[in-house]
Amino acid sequence: MATPDFILELRERVGSQRLWLMSATAVVVRDSASRPGAREVLLAHRSDFRTWGTIGGIIDPGEQPAVAAARELLEEAGVVAVPEVLAWVHVQAPATYPNGDQVQFLDLTFRCRYVSGEPFPADGENSEVAWFDVDALPPMSPEMAARLEAALAPGSVTRFES
Repeated sequence: MATPDFILELRERVGSQRLWLMSATAVVVRDSASRPGAREVLLAHRSDFRTWGTIGGIIDPGEQPAVAAARELLEEAGVVAVPEVLAWVHVQAPATYPNGDQVQFLDLTFRCRYVSGEPFPADGENSEVAWFDVDALPPMSPEMAARLEAALAPGSVTRFES
């Protein structure tokens, strides 16, 4: 998905200086197709930062965070999932995109139940999207690993109801 219009309008006024934004992340979990009793998570390889991680994005003005997580998932990976648990609320470290734009996000991470769809890089933000066994994850940043840990931890999450 391209940068939302409201961000482009802000950038016209503030240039590349840091924007404080809200984001929603979808940690999609399903039962393993090949290993009974095992779980898999959906991860994407970002085209810009060239790292593996969860799927998510900017919450549009007035949009419910869980709705944003599901929307971003469908836009970026072609997958339908239902947010079931708000797993983690945290402030990410400041980041600079390759074009020089600076951001810092307040992120709401949701554990989501897979419903349907074969994952693929649907919008150009990711070069690859794939299922990974929770015991065989690709290398990722400590922050991404913490998101997954929070979403996969039993009993340490807050139930989300829409």
